[in-house]
Amino acid sequence: MSLPTEPAFTIGVEEEYHLVNLETRDLVAEPPAAMLAECERALKGQVSPEFLRSQIEIGTPVCRTMQEVRAELAGARRAVAGIAARHGLAPIAASTHPFARWEEQRRTDRERYNLIARDLQGPARRLVICGMHVHVGIEDPDLRIDLMSQAAYFLPHLLALSTSSPFWGGEDTGLKSYRIAVFDELPRTGLPEQFDSFGEYERHLKVLIGAGIIEDGSKLWWDLRPSTRFPTLELRITDVCPRLEDAVAIASIYRCLLRMLYRLRRNNQRWRRYSAMLVNENRWRAQRYGVDEGLVDFGKGAIVPYADLLEEMLTLIAEDAAHFGCEAEIGEARAILGRGTSAHRQLATCKAALDAGEDRATALRRVVDQLVAETAAV
Repeated sequence: MSLPTEPAFTIGVEEEYHLVNLETRDLVAEPPAAMLAECERALKGQVSPEFLRSQIEIGTPVCRTMQEVRAELAGARRAVAGIAARHGLAPIAASTHPFARWEEQRRTDRERYNLIARDLQGPARRLVICGMHVHVGIEDPDLRIDLMSQAAYFLPHLLALSTSSPFWGGEDTGLKSYRIAVFDELPRTGLPEQFDSFGEYERHLKVLIGAGIIEDGSKLWWDLRPSTRFPTLELRITDVCPRLEDAVAIASIYRCLLRMLYRLRRNNQRWRRYSAMLVNENRWRAQRYGVDEGLVDFGKGAIVPYADLLEEMLTLIAEDAAHFGCEAEIGEARAILGRGTSAHRQLATCKAALDAGEDRATALRRVVDQLVAETAAV
């Protein structure tokens, strides 16, 4: 097998935000059209509407350093927050809203979204969820497919660090990432399929396209997929993070993991492929517990504390973090364990308010206030 030249490993990040009314703290079902127009003028192609009108998406340009990524995300968050505030609104970078009702949300009137709503019906109407997508540039298509198969092992590790969706419709779901449960109602989601080449992937894709089921690979909503728009491998499993530093840490780790896997291949080695049955067990544990209860080490056949797994992962990618100059950014993952993910902080805020004698509606509004503040703290 010939080895391609080292990929560029450029990086871009997309974040989806909910838009809340600063007075009621609920989602705004119909934000003013002027707000999106102002965002588009301010961010010049880096912002777009999402499936629901109560959502907005921003995306960085192609970046070469994690410091660039942070600056671009910070600038986009500031712009959206500033413009939204003039309309009495605010963005929250959380994957679910603490108490909004999905039945009250309205769809963005665009052809793609209308087709999705028509095809998917009830599950599509429940998509009041936001995520973070990380694109890493890998020009060689066969290498993209090879790294996708190997990187699937680490998807639960990245999800666990990002969890920000413990509530749904005002209820504590008991899951740190309820977003995953909602998204898994759709077809063509979950762990990526494993292929031996890009050609094999394309042959499978063409079956679905030829049958008229999908138009292109953008309707494969796997946790990790080859992008249809860019020569990138797109991470999709993670919740969106209110704290900007958490988002940058997770994106940095993902980028470094891909380079680590490339280095293995360069040395005629590879990460072992594990069955979907095993990786899905860790995916469930990350969805249910976040970083709290550990993941299964398949080699040991035992549950290992997440802190131990994180240290192993950071050791694996230390050379790559040095290569990209992002040692500080990946080190921030340890701080996430120390203070908890957004899911932990949301649950703690709600509990503290209830313990202080406030009613549940007030406690959940306090969670929204926390999310507004964290999202804007850039």
